[in-house]
Amino acid sequence: MKTRALQKFRRKLTNDESVYGLWVTLESATITELAVGLGLDWVVIDAEHGHLDWKEINEHIRAGLRSDTVILVRLAERSTSLTKRALDIGADGIVIPWVETRDQLEEAVRDCRYPPEGRRGIGGERATAWGQCFAEHTAEANEHVLVVPLIESVAAVADVPAMCEVEGVEVFFFGPADFSSTAGFRGQWEGPGVAEQILQLKDIMRTAGKHCGVMTTSLDDLVRRRDQEFQMLGLGADTGMLLRSLRQSLQAVGCDRKLTTSLDPADSPASTEEPR
Repeated sequence: MKTRALQKFRRKLTNDESVYGLWVTLESATITELAVGLGLDWVVIDAEHGHLDWKEINEHIRAGLRSDTVILVRLAERSTSLTKRALDIGADGIVIPWVETRDQLEEAVRDCRYPPEGRRGIGGERATAWGQCFAEHTAEANEHVLVVPLIESVAAVADVPAMCEVEGVEVFFFGPADFSSTAGFRGQWEGPGVAEQILQLKDIMRTAGKHCGVMTTSLDDLVRRRDQEFQMLGLGADTGMLLRSLRQSLQAVGCDRKLTTSLDPADSPASTEEPR
């Protein structure tokens, strides 16, 4: 746990400043190393979707050590064992998917805290300097660990005011695509009425003294979300930003094409081109 990085992150939020970050889905720890080198405020390592295993998660965490970049792990689900593992290897906090109730959020906070406030076991891993700093780490971990719930279901709407009362939670992050899916608009980033509903929830959270985050989809969207008073702003996911850059270059030379979800080469756009 990097106490200084977490303090800097929280200080920016308290001062109504934006904190910018990257969503990591690829295995190369160089991606996190680049984010740290550029001075990003945070990185989320996505262990919910995709193919990252714990060895690769560990490498990403290692790339963010001794820096001012907060390293978070997005777990596959709320889980005491998964939370313990992520924090033990040095994550500064966790992102919990699909939080819908106050009770679920309170359980997530307990997962992140040592007894008597929680149920996190004390391990001899990186967080405790491999068992050499039990007293030092356990004295500060409960206070500093970052717990970020993902609001990505319409079922969470009714409990948002109650979730804002949970001690130990300062930042909520929205997942517009899943939120849209649960609202009946599967496959849309923000279906009809969803954008307005997310803004209403954001206002409720801000009024309660909480901070809000969201992924942005473009440079224009980044500025728009900042102006809407979202503070924890995702510049994008590594794959999305790579594709965005590649397609801009291909468009400049007239070679851009759309990707397809089919794994059959016969369905590839390239297969319909005339041989040269």
